[in-house]
Amino acid sequence: MATENPVESLQEEATCPICLEYFKAPVILDCGHNFCRLCVTQCWQGSNANFSCPQCREILQHRNFRPNRQLANVVELAKQLSLQVTKGAEGERVCETHGEALKLFCEEDQTLICMVCDRSKEHRAHAVVPIEEAAQEYKKKIETYLMSLKKEREKLQEIQMMDTQRSWEHLKQTEAERQKIMSEFEQLHQFLREQERLLLARLAELDQEIVKLQDENVTKLSKEISRLSEQISELEGKCRQPASEFLQDIRSTMSRSEEGQFQQLLEASSELERSLSHFCQKNIAVKLTLNKLKEVLPLELKTGKGKSMGSDGKVSVTLDPDTAHPQLLLSVDRKILTWGVIRLNHPEHPQRFDLSPCVLGCEGFTSGRHCWEVEVGDGTAWAVGVARESVKRKEELSPAPEGGIWAVQRWGFQFQALTSPSTPLSLSSIPSRIQVSLDCEQGQVAFFNADSEDPIFTFPSISFTGERLRPFFWVWGVGSQLTLYS
Repeated sequence: MATENPVESLQEEATCPICLEYFKAPVILDCGHNFCRLCVTQCWQGSNANFSCPQCREILQHRNFRPNRQLANVVELAKQLSLQVTKGAEGERVCETHGEALKLFCEEDQTLICMVCDRSKEHRAHAVVPIEEAAQEYKKKIETYLMSLKKEREKLQEIQMMDTQRSWEHLKQTEAERQKIMSEFEQLHQFLREQERLLLARLAELDQEIVKLQDENVTKLSKEISRLSEQISELEGKCRQPASEFLQDIRSTMSRSEEGQFQQLLEASSELERSLSHFCQKNIAVKLTLNKLKEVLPLELKTGKGKSMGSDGKVSVTLDPDTAHPQLLLSVDRKILTWGVIRLNHPEHPQRFDLSPCVLGCEGFTSGRHCWEVEVGDGTAWAVGVARESVKRKEELSPAPEGGIWAVQRWGFQFQALTSPSTPLSLSSIPSRIQVSLDCEQGQVAFFNADSEDPIFTFPSISFTGERLRPFFWVWGVGSQLTLYS
């Protein structure tokens, strides 16, 4: 292996990795890499935090760099050494054939020649100019090319800087959203833990009251049973006595045998029953509190494994032909929606979508909870969801909540929620049947896999302000078809 040229190695060490020229006012970053001050400043332009090294991409917490005076001295030495080597090389270069100095340049062969070569048969008919003249001409061409390259590099650096800045902005947005979600769920967890503690404490108090009352009643009953046993023994002994002794003090014996105390005992038992009934009412109150708590929870927590509506909320949806775009085909029962190749000549209607291939359901909702299922099949361009009655019909839609639409969409290989901007949905596979769930009071629209009941996406809650909401369908392209389930 040939030994590496030390002059070239020194020149490489003295070259900025950004502009590829000798360092100008070199600075060193915390990661140990060196750049021109102007180059690294331009790379960081527009960033406010978390600066990265242009070479190793290490994230730097602060915009710190220090002048590297030792490297500046090395750069000056490299420049001088390079100049000396160039001059020595120019003084020593001679023609290998004739041993004469190479002072001419053959433009046709693009090579240096000597005076003898110029007169030789090989170069006699070629255009030949002095080295200095050829160098000046080619320097101008190279400088023009360099200017073009530097402009392209500047454009790429601007694009790189803008992409980096956009990436940081998106990362900051996702981090802010992450912190918001964590904070909201922590509040919800804390609220649930506190409610659990209060309800369990109330049940514990009920347990103590019931046990205390039961103990008191058992004590009373035991004493009374013991007293009655003594009285029974006394009366049985009395009955075995002769008539003369039996009738002695008979008035006192009869008085002690009356049912008054037994009646008091029955009243005590009734009091225990009333108390237990009261405790049951308290227990029912705890259950009612728990049910009330469930009512204020979000839709996903109220309904379990993603099943937003029970059978009571399920509705049968049909397609409204007066709203159908002219290139959409509806089945006779208005349950199947297909994209048609030919634009049909439908009569003009103020409710019809003219520019977007959409159609609304005939049903409208202003209150309550409702859900319906749509089979989306294998089509690659469709959307299902909910739309306001006032959604635009005669111009391009704004497919987002701001435009009055809450929907999920498949567009080719992309499956997304039509938020602003759209939210990609990371699922192992796109469902073949989708359940659309609408809760007018909670202001919530949610989507679920109708087969597995797994949640797909839930839009943030808003107020529908009493406006009528209708099922929304969008389909495009050959092979795309939507089927509504009753």
